[in-house]
Amino acid sequence: MSEVVVTGLGAVTPLGLNVADTWAGLLAGRSGIGPVSAFDASGYPTRIAGEVRGFDAEALLGRKKARRTARFAQLAVVAAREAVADAGLEVDERDAGRVGVVVNCAVAGVPETQAAVDTLRDRGPDEVSPFYVPTTIPNMPACEVAIDLGVHGPVTASALACASGNAALLEARRLILAGEADVVVAGGTDAGFAQVMLAGLANMGPLSRRNDEPERASRPFDADRDGFVFGEGAVVTVVESAEHARARGAQAYGTVAGGALTADAFHMSAPEPSGRHAAAAISTALQRARVTPEEVDYVCAHGTATRINDKVETAAIRQAFGDVADRLAVSSPKSMVGHLIGAAGALSALVCLLAIRDGVVPPTVNLDTPDPDCDLDYVPHVARELPVRAATVNAFGFGGQNCVVVLRAP
Repeated sequence: MSEVVVTGLGAVTPLGLNVADTWAGLLAGRSGIGPVSAFDASGYPTRIAGEVRGFDAEALLGRKKARRTARFAQLAVVAAREAVADAGLEVDERDAGRVGVVVNCAVAGVPETQAAVDTLRDRGPDEVSPFYVPTTIPNMPACEVAIDLGVHGPVTASALACASGNAALLEARRLILAGEADVVVAGGTDAGFAQVMLAGLANMGPLSRRNDEPERASRPFDADRDGFVFGEGAVVTVVESAEHARARGAQAYGTVAGGALTADAFHMSAPEPSGRHAAAAISTALQRARVTPEEVDYVCAHGTATRINDKVETAAIRQAFGDVADRLAVSSPKSMVGHLIGAAGALSALVCLLAIRDGVVPPTVNLDTPDPDCDLDYVPHVARELPVRAATVNAFGFGGQNCVVVLRAP
């Protein structure tokens, strides 16, 4: 079987508008979480978020494109440009049909929908933008990336809630192994900051209300955790067959060795309490990747900082890895950027690939008080030098969607 490798990375996150700044922030343990600035959140139970700050869509994309695209697509296009440049990938008419795009999301154009509804209510139907529908549908980030790059291979988008981002890597791998593409630009994006979204999540209960200490609010695996911090961002990778990468002299960050999807089929938002279906995703992913538990050095955890998720994920890791679990380094980038929803799994994949490249894993910050139910090595507070041969990316979404990807050193 041919190998599938990652040759390019791009990111727009609460820690920076590119991969270098994002990675530096993660390794430094710096938080990108602060007060909500997208709108006046003073009357909301939760008033903090992991926002992408300093993103100037008009400067990056031009005024016309910026006005005719939703924010979640804008972030994806900018991240994809960085990934393609990083990969040294040049697309021309001869090979454009062999390049595909898979960019997934979860909440899509919620802010733009809120704005359109406000316009409809206040100014009438004639004032609703004619671009509202085509800019906010879930496939549009993938399509805008394809338009921007001028590629004509398979373009797809799937919504797997918070597992969307790393599921894109698995779909990219399938397209390449099926012979439908040589290269796939793959990742996740979301930009869901709207009044209705923040209010709905806050009333639902999973959001942290540590409003007075935003940088300390996201506390995965800590005994005092009180929920996740809503975030936004985009992370995109260039995935290609190893043969194609070698033929053009591209360097690989790592191999997408395999993965698995399972379903809890338990509840619309809560994970199945035993963690057995999440554990099955981990075990099946390792088997398909032909990687033993003993070969894995690092787990980039879903680690949302909700009471139930962190406990269940810990149980799932222990079930899947057995005695090996006690020597694994496990950390959650959500402690610094919050939950990027559709981009969360893609960010975790980026973290694993850079950990493989640099031999260092980022910390879980704010882990001050050990929780007896969360008893793994979560790399508290400080990044750790660690040679990483193989890593697993965990992502568990609302509705019980479990997606695990295994990445190996190239």
